[in-house]
Amino acid sequence: MDSDDGNTLDKLCGILERNPPRDATELMASEPAFVTAAGIEGDLVREDDSYPEPNRPVQGASYCGDSRNLLEELDDESIDLVVTSPPFGLRNKKQYGNEDPEDYNEWFLQFAREVYRVLDDEGSFVIDIGGGWEKGKPIRSLYHFKLLLELADEEGKMATKWDKKFNLAQEFYWYNPAKLPTPAQWVTIDRIRLKDAVNHVWWFTKGEGREKPDNRNVLKPYSDSQKHLMENGYKSRLRPSEHDISDKFDSPKQKDGAIRPNFWKVLYEAGHSQDLYHLLETVDIPPELMEVALENDLVEELADVAINPYLEDEVREVANTRSQTKYIKACKLHDREDDIHPARFPRELPEFFIDFVTEPGDVVLDIFAGSNTVGQVAQQMGRKWLAFEFEENYVETSRFRFRSWDTIEQEAVEVDEEQQQLDETVSESQDEAAETTLK
Repeated sequence: MDSDDGNTLDKLCGILERNPPRDATELMASEPAFVTAAGIEGDLVREDDSYPEPNRPVQGASYCGDSRNLLEELDDESIDLVVTSPPFGLRNKKQYGNEDPEDYNEWFLQFAREVYRVLDDEGSFVIDIGGGWEKGKPIRSLYHFKLLLELADEEGKMATKWDKKFNLAQEFYWYNPAKLPTPAQWVTIDRIRLKDAVNHVWWFTKGEGREKPDNRNVLKPYSDSQKHLMENGYKSRLRPSEHDISDKFDSPKQKDGAIRPNFWKVLYEAGHSQDLYHLLETVDIPPELMEVALENDLVEELADVAINPYLEDEVREVANTRSQTKYIKACKLHDREDDIHPARFPRELPEFFIDFVTEPGDVVLDIFAGSNTVGQVAQQMGRKWLAFEFEENYVETSRFRFRSWDTIEQEAVEVDEEQQQLDETVSESQDEAAETTLK
């Protein structure tokens, strides 16, 4: 679904209508701040009685309020994926608000309990969460690891207090090389710690996560060198026993790409490439092939063709410093720079999980929506979406994500004209008042 031509829109509307509810607003009792009509791009925002349109479902809805209250409106098992980046447990307070590490888990469990209730039995809960530090010490806080146990361990509070718990399906990592070197005291002044550039991403499931996830939806395209290897094998480099290993790569089952394995980017860039034999074992290279490579001093050549396709994997490398997105440009054009969310969710993360664990027409929810990147990505990928955000200013500016640039520019002109008229009216009133005073 690359554009909103007639056939594409008809197809999308058909998918949304076949997966009840037809309109995302049917899931909630509260009035939304705004909704979006079905579509991939263009002017999708609807804010008045023009929705729902008879032949165009409401695909998404944004709500302003406390997520704990808004979650209570949702029916049991009505959401397919909750993907969110909550405020982290940090010492230094951010303008969007965050809890201290000591209080964080009790606070977050209030949301998690309701998320569990509204999540479909085959649904997923994805949390992007960063680490913190102990107060006044160059020692890492364990709050996010403790949260993992509270949510998924048999002895955690979810299980002991409410007799329910999530299952940790898998852990992922968001490597953000653009992060600032903080805390400055330990990293840039005393120079006793390194820059913290990784967020943990916990992927939880309510059940065992067998039906919905499909890693064929998130394969990494093969490099040209790997395609060549799969087609031709190492026919010119046989082991002394004359065993031909080319059959190990001919006619691979995964023709469209490589299955993403674990942690490759970190290990490869952190100086561990000398232990390539161990790394090759980790990506399930056949033992026979590794023996041949070792005996013929071809380990590095094998690593080049076997490791390269896995460099973007569970370590999701996303430099979250984009400054020229439509959202940013629109906020600046409308003089709303103070309302730009300072910790925006990189679109690659929700995009990856929406592709991986949901199907078109499913419902995606972000309970700490911020600027609503998740809603925008879900809209473009043909999913229904709900966004819950406490700060009204962030809800208002998130509308820009669902408007065309022409409309954004036209609205800015109209606002300027209204402001100019208001200024002129005020100036005339002041002049009249001054004349009256002189008389």
